[in-house]
Amino acid sequence: MINEPTIILSGTDPDLPQNVPPGLARYSGLREMARGGSAVLRSGFDCVTGRTVAIKSLLPETRHDQREQRRLLREARVTAQLQHPNTVPVYDIGNDEEWGIYFVMKRISGENLFEILKRIAQGEQDTIDAYPLSRRLEILIGACQALAYAHARGVIHRDVKPENIWVGNFGEVILLDWGVAKVWGHADDNEPLNRSVLTTEETESQQLKTLTGGGQRPGTPLYMSPEQVNGNRGIDERSDIFSAGVTMYEALAIREPFRGANINETFDNIQNKEIPPPSERSPDRNIPKSADDVVMKAIQKRPGQRYQFMRDFIDAIRTIET
Repeated sequence: MINEPTIILSGTDPDLPQNVPPGLARYSGLREMARGGSAVLRSGFDCVTGRTVAIKSLLPETRHDQREQRRLLREARVTAQLQHPNTVPVYDIGNDEEWGIYFVMKRISGENLFEILKRIAQGEQDTIDAYPLSRRLEILIGACQALAYAHARGVIHRDVKPENIWVGNFGEVILLDWGVAKVWGHADDNEPLNRSVLTTEETESQQLKTLTGGGQRPGTPLYMSPEQVNGNRGIDERSDIFSAGVTMYEALAIREPFRGANINETFDNIQNKEIPPPSERSPDRNIPKSADDVVMKAIQKRPGQRYQFMRDFIDAIRTIET
């Protein structure tokens, strides 16, 4: 869990610093927070605003990869334009001489939803008490609010999963990682989000770890919609509804609905397997029938049989009595 930074007195001085260097040299005390297959997230202190920020940039081995540069820049610009309480504010975007493309955003405290669900699965009582079903549904609604806002502006997230839902120490919910978002009107709108995009440099066993297996997992294949698995070029907001529905199933049952022994079996389950509702999958978790009805509609194989708009999905979640 990341702690909230304290206010630094020097950051409230009435005079601006002199000769502020350009690029990432403006930020001091850089410290790595997390890294993925292509990018690294660091915290740093902004001498101009006097606040601690988060800075995302590419790893040395991907820094000159034009596709990765383009993806990071897209993530930065999409995130910057989605100004909503459930998205993270972006403060700056740049191209540093040493570090390449980067963007600076609010540093948020807390942890992702997957870590919370993992501790619940492991029977950690403090987490179970802090995150009852009603709270887990509130978190999901927060993420879906960000998606509804994005959909209204022509953006499809395409990577909704518990790891990308950040739960803050003060109740805030932030939907992260818009790096593979589909934006209407862009030249590459029709690029399918397929296995090669989602599973680079990761083994199948790492991707399909269970909640109780420990460790961070990309997990994306577990949440893909059938149309994503098919490489469908007509993906719309109903694909995000499916992925949010899979996330909801996991939040209810504390088990992934479609996980197979490998990625191919997982994809086959997503496309063809009829799964039991959460209350049957996890009968010991007291899941109400109304929750079953909502989540099973969200994860219908055919987009036309799901909720057609994220607002409808949100409204349905709110009707659940816990």
